[in-house]
Amino acid sequence: MSHGERPEGPGGVAPSEVDDTDAAVSGPAPGPSEEQKRTSRAERTTARAAAEGGGVAATAAEAEVVGVRRGMFGASGPGDTSGYGGLVRTVAMPPFAARPYGAWWDEAADVLVEVLDGDGGPGYDAAVRGLVVHRGEATLHVRREHLLAVARALRDDPDLRFELCMGVSGVHFPDDTGAELHAVYPLLSITHNRRLSLEVSAPDADPHVPSVVPVWPSNDWHEREAWDFFGLVFDGHPALTRIQMPDDWPGHPQRKDYPLGGIPVEYKGATVPPPDTRRSYG
Repeated sequence: MSHGERPEGPGGVAPSEVDDTDAAVSGPAPGPSEEQKRTSRAERTTARAAAEGGGVAATAAEAEVVGVRRGMFGASGPGDTSGYGGLVRTVAMPPFAARPYGAWWDEAADVLVEVLDGDGGPGYDAAVRGLVVHRGEATLHVRREHLLAVARALRDDPDLRFELCMGVSGVHFPDDTGAELHAVYPLLSITHNRRLSLEVSAPDADPHVPSVVPVWPSNDWHEREAWDFFGLVFDGHPALTRIQMPDDWPGHPQRKDYPLGGIPVEYKGATVPPPDTRRSYG
């Protein structure tokens, strides 16, 4: 939770103590420059939110507890091999934050509202579920059907300009019913030196997420890895095949329901085909 800083009160000499001679000699004070007249979106937003909510960022809801994890990794089947089998802790999702978010996040949210609510946009409320501010980082939760629209807005708008997506991380929450699989995209704006994460979710029964390769081509390999290890299907990917495990490997080994230890050695008997008989990407 971010706390807005209250501005310091005026200091120095009281107005009644100012020497009027200097003012008479120097003439009337110059008016504000054009740059001083311009107020950033962030300042307007923070001022408005401070007037409405006291100037302190608040959370819209309590953290959502989606399950209890036993052991280091929540493993089942053969048991936890980490040595922390007796560890028990709750699995809680940080809540969405309420305005003002703090830092530059209000300004970015205002820009995104303008772009998504504009002509041809899906609408901010339709595309964005909310913003989580947790441990000094911001994560924008997006509905998967509007992921590409949000991604293009974040990349292309000059006030946002998140040119670089640094990959995608798969996450599996077996107890988060209807949203068991999550994809998290860490973004970097080189222009503004800012970082933001995007997050979408999908149910186990329909693990489909649009590929962001048309927006950030370097995510090609990262999406293949998330498919390989978590089973997330990235619709529109140019060649969604395994990248670490053999093509015929059963299952996705970084899911929480995958056995942790005690699995057969599935590489036994594997062969590497000659280059001219390997799969082709066309």
